[in-house]
Amino acid sequence: MGAALSSVLSSLINQGSCSSRQGLGDVPENCVSTIYMYLDPPEICSLARLNRTFHGASLADFVWESKLPSNYKFLVEKVLHEPPQTLSKREIFASLSRPNFFDGGNKQVWVDKNSGKINLSISYKAMRVTGIDDRRYWNHISSDESSFRTIAYLKQIWWFEVVGELDFELPAGTYSLFFRLQLGKPSKRFGRRICNIDQVHGWDANPVRFQLSTSNGQRAVSECCLREQESWVHYHAGEFTVENHNRLVKIKFSMMQIDCTHTKGGLCLDSVFICPSELKCRLKLFESKCQALIGR
Repeated sequence: MGAALSSVLSSLINQGSCSSRQGLGDVPENCVSTIYMYLDPPEICSLARLNRTFHGASLADFVWESKLPSNYKFLVEKVLHEPPQTLSKREIFASLSRPNFFDGGNKQVWVDKNSGKINLSISYKAMRVTGIDDRRYWNHISSDESSFRTIAYLKQIWWFEVVGELDFELPAGTYSLFFRLQLGKPSKRFGRRICNIDQVHGWDANPVRFQLSTSNGQRAVSECCLREQESWVHYHAGEFTVENHNRLVKIKFSMMQIDCTHTKGGLCLDSVFICPSELKCRLKLFESKCQALIGR
């Protein structure tokens, strides 16, 4: 819909530039605002640069309220720490479309600029990890490969378990939960990314079990052996559905490999990622862009 309307507006722009009597400046501002209701936010921002009328129309609260998630008031209070009525809807959208950290900086939430859907990320620091404070097993590494700037590197352990939970208000819809992991220890040499896989072992002997459950009785379980090395991978733990707007939902999630007949190591643990299921196809593109930015 947005692409089609943009095409129509482009045609109007060309027509207006060829007419000395009538142009886009003659279009009533309220009509432009109504058109904006059918466009994506990036398209609105582009058209707002055309003239004063299009710019003025782009400031209308009802335009941006239609782009915001239904729980935007909750988000404004929780992560922006502002009363929703003190900000315009355009300011709210602009603020929420950037990563916003909360709960001591160990969680972040942002609104997808194109769809208005909510994404969440939870650092390993907000989870219970077996032996995480014991340097015999884990190292905490500063890294620009994580949005939290720190990752945990597992050297070796017998019992591996990561457990976390989140209480959050989400719009109705179906969501997917992923663990972001990497086999191999990343570093840089002469400004170029390298990954040491010497300590990677034990992950192909038995599968890792991923689990999630919600406060309304949903459960999901999946298993897989970790084999892909040297790159970050989002391992799918499962999906859950939110049916009611404006209600807190508690999500519990875990991953474990507790076969104590052998050790496992060489794993980097970053975060858990939650996104609308219709957006999960973008994860590979997201990771490829991240790798390009860090100079792989």
